[in-house]
Amino acid sequence: MYAVIKTGGKQYKVSVGQKLKIEQIPADIDSQIVLEEVLMVADGEQVSVGAPLVAGASVKVTVVAHGRGEKVRIFKMRRRKHYQKHQGHRQNYTEVRIDEISK
Repeated sequence: MYAVIKTGGKQYKVSVGQKLKIEQIPADIDSQIVLEEVLMVADGEQVSVGAPLVAGASVKVTVVAHGRGEKVRIFKMRRRKHYQKHQGHRQNYTEVRIDEISK
């Protein structure tokens, strides 16, 4: 059984027991959260596709950790103009474990 969920502006295909890094959610570690934006649920041959969301479907997750991703380096340069700009960015994330998919 798997589901396609939407969180933080991105879509993820998840199954029970999977760990996933998503955009940061303001929640405590070891707390349970219910994600209600489920786009699709598949259980063997039965596939439920929402328009845009599947009615009554939800995914229960447990917050495992919070962290920051790897640094992304941004470099801009204009040739022959003596212009260079260096910048870096580290995105915050929340690591969650998928506990239950209900439809």
